[in-house]
Amino acid sequence: MRPLLTGGDRRSLARADQARLVVEDNPARIAELAELAEDGDWRVSLRALDLLEKLVHEHVEWIEPYKRVFLGSCTRSDKWEVRLQMVRALPLFKWTGRDAARAKAILLENLTYPQAFVKAWALDSLATFAVKDGRLMPAVRAHLEEFEKTGSKALQARARRIRQRLAARPE
Repeated sequence: MRPLLTGGDRRSLARADQARLVVEDNPARIAELAELAEDGDWRVSLRALDLLEKLVHEHVEWIEPYKRVFLGSCTRSDKWEVRLQMVRALPLFKWTGRDAARAKAILLENLTYPQAFVKAWALDSLATFAVKDGRLMPAVRAHLEEFEKTGSKALQARARRIRQRLAARPE
């Protein structure tokens, strides 16, 4: 699996599309993909995390046993692309206990990350958690206001989408 995720620059997907086909044909290979999420080559790790995040949308039961990889070393990455995959994936799983607290803390930490996309998706994911955990709503609202006042079009747009989604939810 690793050779399919190796090579290219930070924008390249290498042969991740082939890796996805391999996993879809043999779901047992998810374990290998999850292991690669902790790879020493950050590009391999990024591509593995990206595939895991994409696959969870269609096959949550395949990824659920490996979800803790999104609480692992990727949370400390200095690469914004890796952090982006992590913050986008966290709300896709059912977390309990310490893992739930850790997932929420990771999102709160990433609200101040320097890269706008990471901040925007961290708030989006935190808002998803806040729907079920109302204690998070004050933090979500405060950051929505902050994002709306910023000069970043990406943060303003994400704040609008989050507000629309929260307003549309049934009470």
